[in-house]
Amino acid sequence: MSEEDTRYDASHIQVLEGWDAVRKRPGMYVGSTSERGLRQMVFEVADRAVNEVLAGRAASVDITLTPDGGVRVADDGPGVPIDETKGADGPGLEALLTQMHAGVRTGDRHDVTIGFCRVGPAVVNALSRRMTAEVRREGVRWVQEYARGVAITPLTKVGTATGSGTTITFWPDADIFGAAEFSFDGLEERFRELAFLNDGLKISLTDLRRPDESRSVRLRFPGGTRDFVDFLDGHTAASAPMDTIAFEREDPRMEGVMEAAFRWCSCSEGQVQSFANSRPTVGGTHTVGFRDGVAAAVTAYAREQGLLTSTDPDLGADRIGDGLTAVVSVKLDRPEFEGATRGVLGNSEVRYCVGQAVQDYLGRWLKEDPERAAAVIDQIVQGARRD
Repeated sequence: MSEEDTRYDASHIQVLEGWDAVRKRPGMYVGSTSERGLRQMVFEVADRAVNEVLAGRAASVDITLTPDGGVRVADDGPGVPIDETKGADGPGLEALLTQMHAGVRTGDRHDVTIGFCRVGPAVVNALSRRMTAEVRREGVRWVQEYARGVAITPLTKVGTATGSGTTITFWPDADIFGAAEFSFDGLEERFRELAFLNDGLKISLTDLRRPDESRSVRLRFPGGTRDFVDFLDGHTAASAPMDTIAFEREDPRMEGVMEAAFRWCSCSEGQVQSFANSRPTVGGTHTVGFRDGVAAAVTAYAREQGLLTSTDPDLGADRIGDGLTAVVSVKLDRPEFEGATRGVLGNSEVRYCVGQAVQDYLGRWLKEDPERAAAVIDQIVQGARRD
């Protein structure tokens, strides 16, 4: 090999300017250039609007898949600030849409992150062939247009506004995403989760891409996690031997609040869905604590009632899942996740706090409704003995 072949100097380094880095490696920012990446684009734009509702500054969020392949995200909040200085309401419009991470929130218990990348709407702008923004603020309507991350018109006052709010519409760049299309079902699933986990949230999702097959859903669930369990149970709810147990408790030891809803039905399968700061998780200290608490309460009651003999072992956390449908949600000021995918919660104090709360609530329910308690305990004990 010649010296010329092995030489490496500054001439070999490629410097990408502006949004070139994002457009050259889009998967690093939105996960993929398939439907999953398109879905993440919607989440990055909708994130700010959803948090406006949860903060009490807006009443609803409306997402529309338009006939020309775009996505429109609208809210009725106070409107994004139009100046460039960051104030109490967040960054100005152009900064929000052209500076990466502008407007990305702190991640504490009051902050909902819809997707997983958390890169902000500016990345969506860079990956879109076109984006338009409309702000209705303080009686004035402002508009601006962008192409591939760059403003191509100045922020322009176009008249008076009725009401207030922000509408951002974007059209993904086909040079990057090819023929991939948005999945209405995939978007609905995630927005439905958010509406269940945040009972003040109201979201509408509308698909106008095919006029003869238009779809629309309105998502709002005042019952929160209790409604979530009912939804997950579906057709099996009628066979449940117990009502849904649901509670919420704030615990300063874990610097956050926990919510849990659960019940058993007569089927053999069970499902436990868990969330940390409204993000889906595949496990972690909150789910371990939940199972610990259920097992402890059920074992204690079964022994008091003579449903377990002195030779029977305690009912472990792996024995109480048959027929159990549960939603476990924690919202923490300082969530700690394991791994780059942030799918496993690691806060050690959460396990004890959740376990204690579940043991208290379930133990009280078992004593207050002995008839239904007997049906639940018998189902668990018999299943454990069969195993």
